[in-house]
Amino acid sequence: MNEKKYQPFVPETMQMTEFTARAVIIGIILTLILGAANAYLGLRAGITIAATYPAAVIGMAALRFFRGSVLEENLCRTAGSIGESVAAGAIFTLPAFVIARAWPSFGFEDAYWKSTALMIVGSVVGVLFVSLVRRVMVEDPELPFPESVAAAEIHKAGQRGAQAVKFLFYNIAIGGATYLLGKFNLFALDHQVKGIAIGSLGQSRVRLGASEQAAAVPAGGFASFSAPEISPAYLGVGYIIGPRLAALQFSGGVMAWGLMVPLLIYFLGPQLAPSFTQNGTTNWDAMAASLWRFVVRPVAVGGMLVGAAYTLYRMRKSLTAGLGRAFEELKGGAPPPESLGRTERYMSSKVVLGLIAVMFVLMIGLYYFFAGHILAAVVSATVMIVIGFFFATVSGSLVGLIGSSNNPISGLTLSTLIIAALLMVALGFTGPAGVAVVLGVAAVVCVSSAVAGELLQDFKVGYILGGTPRTIQIVELIAVVIASLVMYFPLWLLNEGDIRQGGQGFGGRALPAPQAGLMAMLAQGIVGGEMAWPLVVVGMFMGLVMILLQVKSPMLFAVGMYLPFGTTFAIFCGGLTRWIADRVARRQGYNEAQLARVENAGVLTASGLIAGEALVGLIWSAMQFLPAGMIPDFKNHSYLIGLVVLAALATLMVRLPLTNAGSPDEPAPPAAIV
Repeated sequence: MNEKKYQPFVPETMQMTEFTARAVIIGIILTLILGAANAYLGLRAGITIAATYPAAVIGMAALRFFRGSVLEENLCRTAGSIGESVAAGAIFTLPAFVIARAWPSFGFEDAYWKSTALMIVGSVVGVLFVSLVRRVMVEDPELPFPESVAAAEIHKAGQRGAQAVKFLFYNIAIGGATYLLGKFNLFALDHQVKGIAIGSLGQSRVRLGASEQAAAVPAGGFASFSAPEISPAYLGVGYIIGPRLAALQFSGGVMAWGLMVPLLIYFLGPQLAPSFTQNGTTNWDAMAASLWRFVVRPVAVGGMLVGAAYTLYRMRKSLTAGLGRAFEELKGGAPPPESLGRTERYMSSKVVLGLIAVMFVLMIGLYYFFAGHILAAVVSATVMIVIGFFFATVSGSLVGLIGSSNNPISGLTLSTLIIAALLMVALGFTGPAGVAVVLGVAAVVCVSSAVAGELLQDFKVGYILGGTPRTIQIVELIAVVIASLVMYFPLWLLNEGDIRQGGQGFGGRALPAPQAGLMAMLAQGIVGGEMAWPLVVVGMFMGLVMILLQVKSPMLFAVGMYLPFGTTFAIFCGGLTRWIADRVARRQGYNEAQLARVENAGVLTASGLIAGEALVGLIWSAMQFLPAGMIPDFKNHSYLIGLVVLAALATLMVRLPLTNAGSPDEPAPPAAIV
């Protein structure tokens, strides 16, 4: 090779502490905390946030007490961020087993070992798959790795990382306290706006067909809609994804609750009213919720399917290129590790392939446990290996292009689920066992793809900083196994805590788990024959219309229809807050360096609010196991006070980043976190 070799931040010849117990332990603690926080956020809002930046900032702050090196900090961040990927894979699929009734419950005996086995197999396979393609993808000049570059710059600018930690910790406290006070009923966290009527319960004259004759048709009315939830996490999510994407998701909610539900009640209300009437009073709220759940949501599923297919179509060049790079790497061979410098030492390909073979055998055993049939187990394991490797490569390519925050893992998983479901039907497997196998394949591929993308991002950061790739691989394997062993517990806690509060758990209002609900509906529909296909087809045509209208993300629009209206409304408020902050910053005449500082501080502020609510949300779920009367209750259900709190949080998210703009003469900070 005649090209000049890349020179990392820490030269290959420099001896520096890297693999230490303190870095690994701090990283594992972070991966459990950030993974649990993302599990909470994903179950409630269907969105996860990248853990790379919080892990980098907190890890740097913790290691400063030990005078840790930059390579230690990198290794700590590597371990600390991978839990988010395990959590993403888990929340997108594991609740589906309960929603689809493939598992009787999410209790320890029914779910722990099965959940843990799926997560361990998926996460370990993801590490191994991406290890086969890491070199060509990390060194590919056409893959910019935007989040990797930003994370590396944070490590380089160590002093700034130490200062930035206050934006996380202060807002973790604010977000957690706000959410907890709302749960203690110091103010109302949500509110139903009553009485938007569309017609009467009597007769409404409409014109039918082409004739001029008017016929009397019963008409209903629209009962209520949700105001934005007072949620620091949702506000933070909207701030991070920005006004355009927040508005796009909110438009799906407006379509569902502002158009579809009112029309359904208008035409079906009188016929449905007897089923929702008690003591002479019709419960229009319950009717609206049922129509949304059983009619609008299947339409949203169709839209999500088309959105996922469209995403894969737009990725077709990345798919082809990623697969080509993988096979080239496998055919090319590699020199012995002893002849390589520190920055080029990877795990032996023989070790990687040998471990993949072991995981294949374990998968056969796992799927045999689900299906009770060896042929179904072998077919499922084969599908997982082939598609899993393919999508792990695709996931890595996408992370290189757009970053892990925007990686469409759910779209890849949907494709896997449909293929696996059709194969199970072809083999004659139906019922709960067939559904369980299909969801098992989807779960492993989902976790594998999420972990593969995050690991490749970590490889790139290590490549920039001069870390040892083999050390990164070993730490990732340790971290994903520990995260998999523990991740069940925050999921169980959230599910059980919601049930104890009178909720439904997974799939209910508090934990809608949109991706998992979609997986369950598809698995039941294809394998169990329970799909409301006419409604799904309507949603598919709706998705096609979105594509023809050149909507940026039909998938996000459909997810907005699937989520509760109060959730999308609150996220939209966060997007508006980001728009206001950006507009004020530009009106102040800030230069590019100041704008970058404002943006970084804003994203860290939003991340702190998200993490604060998520962590306290887990604590709140645990508090449901306390004896009655031990939880404080202020019995103040004023939503007006809640709106004041929401406005205060929005003001904080605008003003705090602006105070961090600094002088126009200061140099630009690390690459903006987006």
